[in-house]
Amino acid sequence: MDEQPIIIKRKKVVAGGHHGGSWKVAFADFATAMMAFFLVLWLTATASPEQIKAVEGYFRDPIGFTEGGSPNPVDLEGSASVINEASPDIESSQIQIEDEVVDELSETLEQRRMEELFQELKERIEQNQTLQEFKDQLLIDITDEGLRIQIVDRSGRPMFDSGRAELKYYSQDILFELAKTLGSVGNKLSITGHTDATPFKGRPGYTNWELSADRANTARRALVAGGVESAQIGRVVGLSDSVLFDTADPMAPVNRRISIIVLNKRAAQGIRDSAGHSDEPLIDLTKPTEEDRQQAMDKLESGEWLEPKPEPAPGELNW
Repeated sequence: MDEQPIIIKRKKVVAGGHHGGSWKVAFADFATAMMAFFLVLWLTATASPEQIKAVEGYFRDPIGFTEGGSPNPVDLEGSASVINEASPDIESSQIQIEDEVVDELSETLEQRRMEELFQELKERIEQNQTLQEFKDQLLIDITDEGLRIQIVDRSGRPMFDSGRAELKYYSQDILFELAKTLGSVGNKLSITGHTDATPFKGRPGYTNWELSADRANTARRALVAGGVESAQIGRVVGLSDSVLFDTADPMAPVNRRISIIVLNKRAAQGIRDSAGHSDEPLIDLTKPTEEDRQQAMDKLESGEWLEPKPEPAPGELNW
């Protein structure tokens, strides 16, 4: 007996009825078109007349060869875009950096250079035999004006002879060694002379102001002889005992010192501004000219001023 074949009939079920999922695609296209439409309405409502004209020119000539056309008709103030060098709108694509940001960056870089110079000087003091011997008289720090090097007196080891502006031989060697490093930087230098609070009695009409200024100028000559350019000197002043190092002991040897500052750009500009924007080095020795001194001596000799005091004993001479 032959077996009869079994036939199974399956019906195809279409999900969602006879429409299928094509309506979703159509709705997505419609939503996209509406979004684009409202975006165009928003742009035309917020655009300036010049931008509207640029948009009109873009649709007439997208490449931008004719008047009114531009590949970048509307600037939405977003990130900078890269455009062709031949584009007439190249200036508008340049990134504008605020002056304050540039100044802050410049000051940061200059501060870093000062710190590097600080380390270089410390290493030179440790490695150089001359500076190593007198390292307890060399004080280095960074101030608002720049990098400051102070050469101070120690008991029994002064920089200058008593009451004089001539350098000791070892003081001259110190300045020569420092000049090798200071002469390699492009910054201006400020040189200041200081004394202690003991009044000077060695010469009539000559005070600690003249003495401190003369010593600062002597230090300047030594630095120039050691390799510092004359044009690098920005200021030479004498401050007498007006700025004491040790305020608790105004007579202390450490108050007698020479201060050398590697000026930062802001401090150097301040010196130029105070001198009337002059490009010439400012040398304020805080002392009269030779002609003024001669006139003073003539008046002293003629009795127009008080009679000069008698010469003091050798032990009364001051630094």
